[in-house]
Amino acid sequence: MTLILGMILDALLGEPRWLWSRVPHPAVLMGRVIGWCDAAFNEGDSKRFRGTVLILGLWFVAGVLGWLVQLAPGFAIDAIILAVLLAQKSLAEHVQATGDALRLSLGDGCRSVARIVGRDTKGMDGSAVARSAIESAAENLSDGVIAPIFWFAVAGLPGLLIYKVTNTADSMIGYRTPRHADFGWASAKLDDLLNLIPARLTALFIWTVTSRPDIKAILREAPRHRSPNAGWPEAAMAYGQDIALSGPRSYDGARQDYPFVNAKGARLLGPDDIDRTVTVLWKTWALTLALAFAGAVLATLF
Repeated sequence: MTLILGMILDALLGEPRWLWSRVPHPAVLMGRVIGWCDAAFNEGDSKRFRGTVLILGLWFVAGVLGWLVQLAPGFAIDAIILAVLLAQKSLAEHVQATGDALRLSLGDGCRSVARIVGRDTKGMDGSAVARSAIESAAENLSDGVIAPIFWFAVAGLPGLLIYKVTNTADSMIGYRTPRHADFGWASAKLDDLLNLIPARLTALFIWTVTSRPDIKAILREAPRHRSPNAGWPEAAMAYGQDIALSGPRSYDGARQDYPFVNAKGARLLGPDDIDRTVTVLWKTWALTLALAFAGAVLATLF
């Protein structure tokens, strides 16, 4: 019941601006703590050891905090925290905003997609804007929706908070830059581990709610992705809509010639393809909700 209520609250309310403009979002608080630790401890020798101690310490604090909150009677607090840490509605809104902006002009589309991707957006054509938005939708569906739901279902609030603090740490210090290659190593590895099952579940759910393409193609291409997990929802989204995703792009002015996923799929993409992707996001959410409801019914029977 808690999981179902949390999912519905998130789908209805999303991230209300009136609230988060007045108080910091929990993810923002996590980010501030990690940023402070990065500034304080990412120096000298033994950076990998320091980074490992940091993420394990964050796991301990998150786990204890989740356990303490879970002791409160009833399930309303748990459901509210889950709703706050899910990103279904906000993800759908941000992706849809890019499609709507692209309908206005290419410049509007580039400015909108720049809010949800880390690659260079200057000089993108309409297809690149749409492709970037769709890739972001697929990856964040896994990281921001299915993975938190999975870990909440497995380990309650401690599992949810441990996942979120790990994912936040990975997004901040998990990059292979000279500063973070060692200090963020453990955070990146643990984030990969925690997303191992959710990413593949996301791909399975996308496959289920789309055209159910040749699953062998997804199984073949997903492991080739530069990320051990992002390739799964991305490949499922590409084949599910018969579009080409990934491909060349630039980061900080440096071009990266990544291969296309589903290279034979449509490459001329636009706002309508983004609209269909948002529909896939909501269909996947509905499937997940139905599975949560079925699990709740089975739990009462057995």
